[in-house]
Amino acid sequence: MVSGIPELREIDDDEMRRTLTETRPYTVVLLHPGPEFGSPGARAIIWEHGRRNMQLRDAGILSIVLPVRDGGDLSGVGVFGAGVEETTAIMAGDPAVAAGVLVAEVHAASGFLGSTLPDVAPEGS
Repeated sequence: MVSGIPELREIDDDEMRRTLTETRPYTVVLLHPGPEFGSPGARAIIWEHGRRNMQLRDAGILSIVLPVRDGGDLSGVGVFGAGVEETTAIMAGDPAVAAGVLVAEVHAASGFLGSTLPDVAPEGS
């Protein structure tokens, strides 16, 4: 094992081709700090943004929610089970995006069936 990575099994070309045909479309949202990010009241707006994310997740629309907390230019990542147009409309109604606290960047993507987040966070996170 190198740097915590277990020995990886071989994936042949046939498995690669088969797996690639099983991907499904998703939409990825990258959230960045907006012009109002540090303004008075921004924390309360972010709180409501988080509440809305939980509602979207509960409704099965927002599959993955990843707040980014390293202080960089990325504030969060979301994976939606909706198309780009629908996701763009959803994000336009987000309280933090509407208030300019966050800016949403929306991208078409694809994912592998069965992909999940691990049950345990990696050490040092």
